[in-house]
This record gives sequence, C-alpha cells and structure tokens, in this order.
Amino acid sequence: METKDFYFDLPEELIAQKPCPERGADRLLLLNRETGAWQDRLFSDLPDLVERGTLMVFNNSRVRRARLYAVAESSGNRAEFLLVSRASEDEAEPGEAESSECLPGCLWKVMARNAKRHKSGRTYRFDDGTRARIVPERSDPGRPGLTGTEFRLLRFERPIDDQWLDANGHLPLPPYIRREDEVEDKDRYQTVYASKVGSVAAPTAGLHFTGEILSRLDERGVERAEVTLHVGLGTFLPVRAQRIADHVMHEETYEVSEKTALAVNAAKREERPVLAVGTTSVRTLESAWDDAAGNGAGALRAGEGSTDIFIYPGYRFRAVDQVFTNFHTPESTLLMLVSAFAGRERILAAYRHAVEERYRFFSYGDSMLIRA
Repeated sequence: METKDFYFDLPEELIAQKPCPERGADRLLLLNRETGAWQDRLFSDLPDLVERGTLMVFNNSRVRRARLYAVAESSGNRAEFLLVSRASEDEAEPGEAESSECLPGCLWKVMARNAKRHKSGRTYRFDDGTRARIVPERSDPGRPGLTGTEFRLLRFERPIDDQWLDANGHLPLPPYIRREDEVEDKDRYQTVYASKVGSVAAPTAGLHFTGEILSRLDERGVERAEVTLHVGLGTFLPVRAQRIADHVMHEETYEVSEKTALAVNAAKREERPVLAVGTTSVRTLESAWDDAAGNGAGALRAGEGSTDIFIYPGYRFRAVDQVFTNFHTPESTLLMLVSAFAGRERILAAYRHAVEERYRFFSYGDSMLIRA
C-alpha cells in the first residue's frame, strides 16, 4: 500500500484550534468495525456504549513542558526548540563530552525550528540566563541517528529537569494548532488521570474524559487499567516514504504494570472486551503482547520496554478488541493504525461523513469509538 492511499480532503476550518469550552462536551462517532455502519453520538453517551465487564486501558503519560525559546548569541535571533528526550553521552561525537559537561540531564535530543540555521557549536541563551550549544551527533552506521534535518543534539550548561521545564518551558502544542500555548492549555492539554511525566505530545483521546465520565463507567461495571507510553518525536514526523512499508517508526518507551498485565490477561481469558483508549494504548498493548506466553495462547507481559511498532493494514491485533480515539491527520501513521483495525475503506468513509457533518479534527477535536 502507498501513503497516498490514506489521503482525505480536510477543510482547514475543521482543525480544532482550541478545546471544547467544557471538557467532555465533544461529539462522538460510533463506528462498527465489521459493517462500517456509523452513528452520530455525543461523548457523554460513552458509558452507555461500553459493555459491562469491558476493560478500558488508559495511557497515564503526562506532557512535559518541552517547548523552549532562546536567543542565538551570535545573531540575536529568536530560536525555538522542542526537547524530545534526554540523550546519552555516547550519542555525541568523541571530544564533545568534557568532564565538566557530563552531568546527567545536560544533553538532549531536540527538534529545532528552521533547523538549518542551527549549526554545531552555536550557543543560545534562555530566558533565565541558562546557556546551551549545539553539538554534533556521533556517526555510527550501526546505530540509528536522529533521522531527519529537523533534529539536533543540544547540550545545556546545567542539568535540565522537569522542575526547570515547569518554570521555563511551554506546552508543546502540535504544529497544526496555529497559536502559542495559553493558560487554559495547562489544564486542557493534560488528561485528568495523567501522572507520569515524559511525553512531548498529549495522548489526546484521553483529553475528553472527566471525573464524572470515569465514575459513570465505574458504576456501569467497566474495569479500568493504565499503561504508560511516553509520546516521542515520531508523533511529529510525516510519512515520507511512497510505500508505507518503507516507513521507519522512532522508538518510544513504555511500561506495563503487573496489575495491568493481570487485568488484561484475565479479560482475554474470560472473553471480555479490551478497549484501548487512544492509539498510544493500542501500541503499548500490542507491543507488550507475547504470542508464546500463556501456554501458547498469548499473554500481556508486564515490564518496561521500547517500541517502534508500526501498525498498518494487514496487521493482526492480539490484545485490543475495541478502540476509542480522535480523528487523525491525512496520510499519518495514526490513520493507518485505525485503518488496520477497522479497514481502510470503512475508516475513510466514516471520515468523509465526519467532514460532511462538520466534526472537529485532531488533538482538540471530537472522538470516535470503534467496536463490533
């Protein structure tokens, strides 16, 4: 299959620039993955649409305030960086790791706006006076690099932790939200159950949920569990390959607790549905699934890991039976994932309907429940 097979026409005005005034007051499109039939509903209907005994799995990752602004000391020009993840010293060229600079948390992988301007050796000053400089990445054919001209290694003169980022950083709203982060985003661009900091983008399907909706799910007899997948730089990268099979995903770290593994395995054993909230939960569950476990029946493995799983049509789902998600960008890996789950033609038909009915798209947009 080719990337162009996942294109759909989306009017720009349907890209949500702000959240719904009230959390949880969004619309919901219910899609039958077997027949392609859909219903226009409200997100507040969700507890009535989830079968008693279903296990819902949420991603509890919290968004890091990872967008930083600085001034280039050589020119005085404004620079923008997105801190993607901490880097290890063996990722920098030999000779760059001077003893005074090797403290953990000083070296970061970053996405740089107008990256061609940011040459190795250039230095930058941030709002609180902290300085940093671009250092070259180690050349190693056996180790994947940052992949792409957008990325750099940035070495700070002091360790950068989440306390510093909370004071000096901004929430990294996605590029299709064409504004700076505002006060309301501090709350609305985090899920109500977010607890473990590490993502550079929100697991946005979870943004709809409120304490009231969670309570209604509990009252209905729906079981809840959590996983952690920290959303990484792959979220921001378009599929540039003509053939989707040639696209390479970046690794993201995840964690499955023993409690969650037991809950998922019990649900599968008892033939109760496992409903993944968001594509990040889907990727975590499918990555941690072990076909050889459970006496050959397969089981979810507890523990930490990293995944570059790329799910597109032809993939056989093992752990996940239902998916709750947002509407995704054309030709994206996320659209390919839901197409793998429900079928490309059914998904694109549902998306055409959503466009006609003026649903709101992407991170702050409306929602979708895909089930049989």
